[in-house]
Amino acid sequence: MNNNKWWKEAFGYQIYIRSFYDANNDGIGDLKGITEKLPYLSYLGVNLIWICPFYKSPMDDNGYDVADFYAVDETYGTLEDFRELIAEAHKRGIRVIIDLILNHTSDEHPWFIESRKSKDSPYRNYYIWQPPRYDESGNRKEPTNWASFFGGGCWEYDETTDEYYMKIFSKKMPDLNWENLQVQAEMVKVAKYWLDLGVDGFRVDAVAHLAKAPFVDSTMPTDYQYTPDWGKFSNLPKLHEYLKMMRKEAFSGYDLLVVGEVGGSALIEDALKYAAPEERELDMVFNFDHNWCNNSWSAKDRSELKINVPHLKEMFGKWQSGLYGKAWNALYWLNHDQPRVVTHYGDDEGPLHDRSAKALAVALYFMWGTPFIYNGEEIGMTNPHFKTIDDFKDVSFITQYYINVQNGADPEKYIAHASLSTRDNARTLMQWNDSLHGGFTKGTPWNLINDNYRTINVESQMKDPDSVLNFYRKVIEIRTKSAFRNIIIYGSYEPFLKEHPKVYAYLRRYEGRTMLIICNLTKEKAIVEGLPFTLIEKVLGTMNKQININQRMVLEPYEAYVLEIKEEK
Repeated sequence: MNNNKWWKEAFGYQIYIRSFYDANNDGIGDLKGITEKLPYLSYLGVNLIWICPFYKSPMDDNGYDVADFYAVDETYGTLEDFRELIAEAHKRGIRVIIDLILNHTSDEHPWFIESRKSKDSPYRNYYIWQPPRYDESGNRKEPTNWASFFGGGCWEYDETTDEYYMKIFSKKMPDLNWENLQVQAEMVKVAKYWLDLGVDGFRVDAVAHLAKAPFVDSTMPTDYQYTPDWGKFSNLPKLHEYLKMMRKEAFSGYDLLVVGEVGGSALIEDALKYAAPEERELDMVFNFDHNWCNNSWSAKDRSELKINVPHLKEMFGKWQSGLYGKAWNALYWLNHDQPRVVTHYGDDEGPLHDRSAKALAVALYFMWGTPFIYNGEEIGMTNPHFKTIDDFKDVSFITQYYINVQNGADPEKYIAHASLSTRDNARTLMQWNDSLHGGFTKGTPWNLINDNYRTINVESQMKDPDSVLNFYRKVIEIRTKSAFRNIIIYGSYEPFLKEHPKVYAYLRRYEGRTMLIICNLTKEKAIVEGLPFTLIEKVLGTMNKQININQRMVLEPYEAYVLEIKEEK
């Protein structure tokens, strides 16, 4: 696997632009805000940033609903601001990838405005239109019974032409018709435009959904009005033709990274089709299997959250072992769609907040693959406390809330439970210091800031050598600059202590050297019997104490270590 692509040795950092830093004090994060914080990113040690969408958009889904692929939304700045950001990042040795949204546009995109005007529009087949069905009583029905990811059905009726268009997300995000060669050519042009402006690659949004199954009802059993059969538009064979076309027509000739988001219950076999070098589609994929290894779907509120360590270990092992030597891997705890990991899997409001944040970093970022931190993760940001529906911005949460309340759910209880998984958890303002609005803006901010910003913020942690931030800096330095970097980047992975219910441990081996990573991922003590290794060096730990791995060890809650060891013959 060691053919030294730059992105294999990178350490990434995802920026949710709207919440990162507001340079012009209008209350919304912007491109100049990122440029101003490049010194901080250099201080942190990352050398790759992924910026969430900044295209012109009505912001139904915070920029993933694109109205113009060639323009910067005025709330985020100008094209000149973007050019400056690229230039300044590159001066610092930081590469930049951006979101490429291939699956859909905004309903305010000129293509869709023209498409919906008539069945004869030259843009009609840029989108997926189908005639209605009718039941025995003559009532109009959707073309299929398929559900949308954001709630309700995946079809939206349009009176102008008496047809439905497909929208697997929001009704303001109509799906593009990838069977149309004109659509393919348009998206090639979009990708090349941004590559020629200097971006170093793309995170391809919702890439698993470009191909659709034939439009017949799902027979999957369900208690819902619409059937959540994601296989109808996820990871289908035709998709690979589209991606091979994009690689050949748009991506060839550039030294770039293309990482895909593959939801829809992607399997290892799917990932290999996308990311195996011989397939020439994507360079790596983000999978979601490790994101929900707790009881967040059943917990009444955050006090009931409990990590399922055996399930998490199984998911990590599946992807590490399944891809090693065959395709490259990506490592991340969360993105802009997922809960804050310290709340989700750690001790977010207890005395072990910092140690749990550090243990989670150790568990993940010494595995094999390219790491991506999500902004604020490096200081241990947590889920906020949402009180009413007015606290939410996420269109998918708001849609589901009103559906459930109309069906009899108690609003307060629904928020306490469903907010554990809302996308809004990741979208609160970045906590820079303890001043008003956490130093994000001097204006009126577009979103909430977590109440704990006075104690959890960048400025205070920069001053504290034992902070979560400074621990993350050590993790990044060990991975990118230390004598251990090749073991961590290119070494093999072997799970260890596989049956232990509380401890996640694994071995990394490369060119005769071995590292052991061992982490107690629970709020309870964990006992580990003596290990048959010789300790060479304690590289990093969440606790400052001497350890003897040859004797029975009692690991304190969230005690975790990165060790170089010698294996006994």
